[in-house]
Amino acid sequence: MSLKKLRRQVDAIDNQILRLLLRRAELVEEINLVKEKKSIEFFSPEREAEILRRLRKVKKDILSDNDIELIFKEIFSVFRALKIKIAVAYLGPEGTFTHLAAVKKFGKKVTYISSETIREVFALVEKGEANYGVVPVENTIEGVVTHTLDMFFESSLRICAEIVMEIHHDLLSYYPKGKITRIYSNPQVFAQCREWLAKNFPYVQLIPASSTAKAALQVKKDRNGACIGSRILASLYGLRIISTNIQDAPSNITRFLVISKEDSLPSGEDKTSIIFSVKDKVGALHDALYSFKKFNINLTKIESRPSKRKAWEYYFFVDFEGHRTNKKVDKSLKELEKRCNFVRVLGSYPRES
Repeated sequence: MSLKKLRRQVDAIDNQILRLLLRRAELVEEINLVKEKKSIEFFSPEREAEILRRLRKVKKDILSDNDIELIFKEIFSVFRALKIKIAVAYLGPEGTFTHLAAVKKFGKKVTYISSETIREVFALVEKGEANYGVVPVENTIEGVVTHTLDMFFESSLRICAEIVMEIHHDLLSYYPKGKITRIYSNPQVFAQCREWLAKNFPYVQLIPASSTAKAALQVKKDRNGACIGSRILASLYGLRIISTNIQDAPSNITRFLVISKEDSLPSGEDKTSIIFSVKDKVGALHDALYSFKKFNINLTKIESRPSKRKAWEYYFFVDFEGHRTNKKVDKSLKELEKRCNFVRVLGSYPRES
């Protein structure tokens, strides 16, 4: 078949796609009217998760699951904007991994607000200046981001979604590799590239920055500087890519949380995060955790943090499978409350693979 005829077929399919998208938009507007009457949030992480899971099960030979996710998340973003303008705060500046995670979740049809600190992200959502916030919480190499966990002691915000993203680090600079004497980046990034740096730049000065994007801005002022971050920083700040994929572990994954004033409705494959403190007695933590074993609840993470109010007093952060409205989960949480000084549900939300 000739190129001209093939393109005509593509044009016809494009027209069909557009007609279907317009019909979808009409249905979404009807759904938004129902949501408005029932005071339901317009952003529904649980519904979007259900749609993506269903689409992954459809047989497809050419497009990958990631391709499908990219296409439909932009569709979600455009259709969401038909009713409301969503503002999302993130740990900035533009080009940080948190910014990329926010775009991955919410798409491009959103107002993004760059924040200097994790505390500022929480504050913007609490004050209503942003509808949602995106913050890093843990990395497969370096573990938890303690500042994010600590903010849940002070804040009443909930977790409504999570974002799991594979992280690739590149070395970026204006100048050739041989002229680099200083490298800027976030301390966690240095830790994730420790072996590569020791092998390739054993005598270079490593200078910490609050974010990878801030590091890129520092390089603009330093004729012998380089930074480590995502390759999007190269296009944003006019840098050259010197070396690619310099992280030590091939599987370097960071998990981010989406915070808001409400958590999510059940999606069928959910996770719940809680915080609790135990009584000061022998076996108290064992007794607390038995509440989950008793009702066959699978824990996926447990972390301890000092309370900062009393020496050797700790809070425990736990993630487990299931939604807080599930009967077994509800019974488990009630049992836990009997065994602890304090229990707070931080939120239930769709589980990302």
